[in-house]
Amino acid sequence: METKVLLIAFGIICVCLGGYIAYLLYRIHALNKQREVLRSEYKTLENKINAYEMEGLRYKVNPHLFKNILNSIQSHAYQTYFSLDKLSNVLDYILYETDKQFVSIKEELEFAMNLIEINKLKLSPLFDIKVKAKINEENPFYTQELLIPLISVDLIENAFKHADLQSGDSFISITFELKDEFFLLTVANKISTKPALKKSHSGIGKASLKKRLDIIYKDCYTLDQFEENDVFISHLKINLIEYKIKMPAA
Repeated sequence: METKVLLIAFGIICVCLGGYIAYLLYRIHALNKQREVLRSEYKTLENKINAYEMEGLRYKVNPHLFKNILNSIQSHAYQTYFSLDKLSNVLDYILYETDKQFVSIKEELEFAMNLIEINKLKLSPLFDIKVKAKINEENPFYTQELLIPLISVDLIENAFKHADLQSGDSFISITFELKDEFFLLTVANKISTKPALKKSHSGIGKASLKKRLDIIYKDCYTLDQFEENDVFISHLKINLIEYKIKMPAA
């Protein structure tokens, strides 16, 4: 009798184990299939971007940003489903919204939040990253198209690139603010003691951002970048009402 019970129990365990293994195999197959779809979509989009003649500084920003995003996603296949949603939102913004000369704070903020979520895939779940949006959506400047597209990219990407990801007190802090007529973006990170990996054609971002700000906002903005106690801080401030008064008629 006991032998029969043991055989039945063993059979049940085998069936459950077999079912669980089949489920794992199905999940692995689904993830691999999703990755192939992503690679195919990436190749299609890459071909479209390469075929399209982008002008000036925008041409330099978008392909580099897109490549960094894909590298992050490919290194974390287990989060593909989450990443695809964020990637889709980022690509929509890059491909459609950046054709406009200006976007609203609302649009740029939504894009920046998606970009941050994708970059967070590189980090340990325990890494200290703080993202704040101190913005009153009732502020009339919130929906007015006064920001150049992708204005937040370089400062955010720089923090993830140069942050110290290993020490216990490492961190990244990103704060968006809309105070009356001022748009402010403050990004801070603990500086890594290891030099960032240098690649050919790297270093475009900082010079590109400064040129874009100088060309568009002239004396209506300030960009302060400095080190303080092993922390690198970038602080961008734009006077929206002053720029609106001075901006050329469309």
